[in-house]
This record gives sequence, C-alpha cells and structure tokens, in this order.
Amino acid sequence: MHDPDRSPLNPLPFVVWVLAGPVAAIELLLSLADRGIVGGGLGFTWRVEAIQRFGFSGQIFDWMVANHFYPAEQMIRFVTYPFFHASFTHMMFVFVFILALGKMVGEVFSTVAVLAVFFGSAIMGALVFGLLLDDPAWLVGGYPAVYGLIGAFTFLLWVRAAGQGSGRLRAFGLIGTLLGIQLLFGALFGGSNEWVADLSGFATGFGLSFVVCPGGWRRALALIRQR
Repeated sequence: MHDPDRSPLNPLPFVVWVLAGPVAAIELLLSLADRGIVGGGLGFTWRVEAIQRFGFSGQIFDWMVANHFYPAEQMIRFVTYPFFHASFTHMMFVFVFILALGKMVGEVFSTVAVLAVFFGSAIMGALVFGLLLDDPAWLVGGYPAVYGLIGAFTFLLWVRAAGQGSGRLRAFGLIGTLLGIQLLFGALFGGSNEWVADLSGFATGFGLSFVVCPGGWRRALALIRQR
C-alpha cells in the first residue's frame, strides 16, 4: 500500500551524511571561489592553497621519513586529503559513490566500522602512494576512501556468495570493471599514478571488513564455511 507520507528518497545512514556532507560543502565553497563569488579577486587561488595545505604530498612524506620527524600539521594530511578535490566533476563522482556505497555498507556495518573503512583506506592509500612512488603530484580527492567502501561492499558480496555456495570471484566484478576503465582512460588520455592509492584503498577496505563486520572475524569465517 502506498504511503503518502513516505519520503521519495531512500533513507541513508547518518554516517553517510557525515562523510558526504563535508565533501560537498568544501567543494561548493571552492567552486564559488573559482568564480570569484567569494574571496574577491583572490578567490581563484583558494583551491590551490587548499590542496597545498590539506592534500597529501609524497615529497613531504619522504622528507618526514628521511628526517624521522612527523609533525601533526603534516600527518593530518592523511585524513584531510579525501575531502578536497581538483574540480567539481571530480567531487561529484566521489559524492555519488559515497552515497551509494555508504548506504549499502552502512546498512550492515556500524557507524564506527564505516568510518574505520573510509579513513583506514584513505590513510593506507596515501601511505602506499608515498612509499612506492616518487610522484611530485598532489594526492587529493576521496577515491582511495571510496575504493575502500567498494572493498567493504565486495566483502559483503563475497561472504554472501560463500554462504550460498556460488562463485566467489563474481564479487570482485565491480572493482575489476572500475580499475579496467580507469586504466583504459589512463592509456588513452594520459593518467596519473593515483590508481596505486585507489587499489591500496580497496585492499584495505576489503581486509578491514573481516575485523569490523558485525560479529567480527569469527562470524565472517563461519559464513564463508557455510555451504
């Protein structure tokens, strides 16, 4: 029976808005600054300044490692860079993924678990990016964290497939497709090394899910063993 009072939009877990809200709000401010609506004549510099202040830099990280010095104002970049983007389009893709994947994962995982996957994947993505590559480009945007949510969603599909006794490899179809598209676009139009951070984020999200899923590792293992 149709409920006239029911919202036309599917309700989202609160944690999804906690993550998606700042992403949209920051981009709205920077987009207005790009157009000179806020910030006056220097508004167009806000995005560059924000990226330099809050983005992750492999070169800065290399300096910290070489000097064994890890100041808080530099370490904070590991968790701030997912909220700053290179453009409005860049942000929109991340925003949509957070809403979609956050809903699917957040309906199963607790709020703390979703936050652990999101930020854990962002941190590991930046860490691997900084350790493996000597790339002067700034790492910004929420893709490594989003790929972590994809990892958690893949985990849910994988566990369900294991419980049903069906092919588990099908659970990895989404990540395979996304990485394939990303690598294809990189080959055709020239890409960056950010896929390293993205793939690391996915692996982190998938791995963390064994620990943060409801019931933890034991429940996940029991479901996997079900035939």
